[in-house]
Amino acid sequence: MSDSGTNQIVYSKNVVEFVTVANEFCSTMENVAHFSAEDNLKRLQKLMPLLYLKIAVLPKFDRIMDDELEKFVSELDYNMLHQKWLQLLGENDSFYEVFDPNIQFGEETVRASISENLLDVYQDLKDFITAYSIGNEDVMHDSLSECIFHFEEFWGQQLLNVLRAVHMLLFSNADLSGETSTDDDVVPGSGNPKWLDNFWGTNEEEM
Repeated sequence: MSDSGTNQIVYSKNVVEFVTVANEFCSTMENVAHFSAEDNLKRLQKLMPLLYLKIAVLPKFDRIMDDELEKFVSELDYNMLHQKWLQLLGENDSFYEVFDPNIQFGEETVRASISENLLDVYQDLKDFITAYSIGNEDVMHDSLSECIFHFEEFWGQQLLNVLRAVHMLLFSNADLSGETSTDDDVVPGSGNPKWLDNFWGTNEEEM
């Protein structure tokens, strides 16, 4: 692929918007301690459908490099963040899975973890946006291609499954009254591109 062709893909409007939403999702995951369980889940309730939409409209294309892409989320990073989400959600972390390719025609039920599903999505997106931020257009191109492939084959279904669980918690009698673990005053949406600030209802001009 020519340099101009790569440039047209990685800097296209749809890709930049996907990167923005993916970054917002990762930021929400990483800043879990700044918000209550209810506030975190409400942010995810808005972000996850938007994330699905923004990647679903992207075209599928082949990689151009032979080298393996670098991974940036270590096992330690994953486990530490996983523990924070487990601590926040407590007994609300577990939900019944309704779609598992291995049992979809059987009568078994599978219990799944909200935090584990979220962290699996986070890991792929964090690897992608970190690679994208490096600025090497070939790396940006191939990391996006790999992210789209993983979405189709893996984390897209996880995203939909955990969205159902989040919806259930927000609109049930679940106790989500846990306190935040920091006094930091974090303002959702602050500093986002205008179109995403408008989505959150946190346009800085109106605050």
